[in-house]
Amino acid sequence: MYAVIESCGKQYKVVEGDVVFFEKLDVEEGKKVTFDNVVLVADGEKVEIGTPYVQDIKVEGKVLAHGKAKKIIVFKYKAKKNYKRKQGHRQPYTKVEITAIKKPAAKKATTKTAEAKVEE
Repeated sequence: MYAVIESCGKQYKVVEGDVVFFEKLDVEEGKKVTFDNVVLVADGEKVEIGTPYVQDIKVEGKVLAHGKAKKIIVFKYKAKKNYKRKQGHRQPYTKVEITAIKKPAAKKATTKTAEAKVEE
């Protein structure tokens, strides 16, 4: 079973037990986080696609750590104009372990037809 969730302006495909790196989330380490914006849920042969989100499905995770990604260099240059700018950037991230993809409890079907047959 897997789900596609939307967080931080991006979509992520997640499975229970996955470790995913999100852009910085405002949650403390060790705390639980819940993702309500589930775009798609697939359970074997059954696939549910949301419009825009699937109702009553939640993905839960546990925040493992906060950190910064590897440094990238942003270099601007214009030929023959003596213009050079060098800048470094480290994107902050949050490391989250996906613990559960929760579906609502299945509702028991009411059998009015069975009750009607008993009355006859």
